[in-house]
Amino acid sequence: MRLKNIIWSCNECIPNFHYIVRAKNLFPTSYKTGSLYLTLLLVCAMLLTGCSAGSQKTRGGAQQEEVDYSVKGSRPSTPNVLIPRQSGKNVIGSDEVEVDISNLQDGYLSVRWLSDPSKVKLQLTSDDEVTYTYDLPSDGSWTVFPLSSGSGRYLLGIYNNIEATMYAESFSTDLDVELTDEFGPFLYPNQYCWFTGSTKAIAEGQRICGPANSDVDAVGLIYNYLVSHVTYDYEEAETVQSGYLPDVDEVLSTGRGICLDYASLMSAMLRSQGIPTRMEIGYAGTAYHAWISCFVDDIGWVNGIIEFDGETWKLMDPTFASTQGQKKLQKFVGDGDNYRRVYLY
Repeated sequence: MRLKNIIWSCNECIPNFHYIVRAKNLFPTSYKTGSLYLTLLLVCAMLLTGCSAGSQKTRGGAQQEEVDYSVKGSRPSTPNVLIPRQSGKNVIGSDEVEVDISNLQDGYLSVRWLSDPSKVKLQLTSDDEVTYTYDLPSDGSWTVFPLSSGSGRYLLGIYNNIEATMYAESFSTDLDVELTDEFGPFLYPNQYCWFTGSTKAIAEGQRICGPANSDVDAVGLIYNYLVSHVTYDYEEAETVQSGYLPDVDEVLSTGRGICLDYASLMSAMLRSQGIPTRMEIGYAGTAYHAWISCFVDDIGWVNGIIEFDGETWKLMDPTFASTQGQKKLQKFVGDGDNYRRVYLY
């Protein structure tokens, strides 16, 4: 018998991210009509420090040079938006839920709830024993989830709400994944970084990257644009609800957002430019926070702070950069030791 997952939510600025304790008999487990009941203890704890990464309500902590976006560089900036498919070639599930696993090799799976509207949770646990817990919409629409841990075996579990915090297992299975491209999960859109070919942020990313001569240039142009055009939203950080999902076009149009919004918008723009980008969730110092890391083959610097060596992922924190000066930013980011990643999206 599998270990039971006892879940509780730790909403420190970023809602709906969960710590998972793998243990037996922490709480009584009951059975009813063959269903496994799970107890979800939802603890909402907003840290005052949160993901604000600073105390000054400034837009663009560093001075940025004006960019003439009408100048065209040698690097093509036409977006290449990868579109998740639900081909139906390989579908599993139950009477309540449908799981399209036709594209596991590309780094994602698609799921939709077919039964009566309900609160539904989806869990993915990889070989490294990191468990990701998501909300699954119950409106019958497909939702895309990344296979963030790459190739290997995953345990998929889907649970629907019975009453209060009690959830029953609707479906579970093991998935064996062999990626054709290790960067696949970080090029496709997913629930936390959703975009399509018609997303306005993608067209804006194309405009911003127009002057670029290399991928490093493109990264720097998008990074500096977000730092100078998006303001940290302290009010949203204090009122954000569990289940919050970023809307990249809303962030772009309002020019405001929390750390998850910064990370999602920058990830969407970069992914659409063919640059693998990871949304990373974890701790910056003692604050629960979201940032990104991206991978390019080029060698170069962004703002004299971030060095790309063409071989490794490079951490970037647009939220902190938008609220702090260059010197403070450089000191805190440093070699990344102040950051501890927990989840990838």
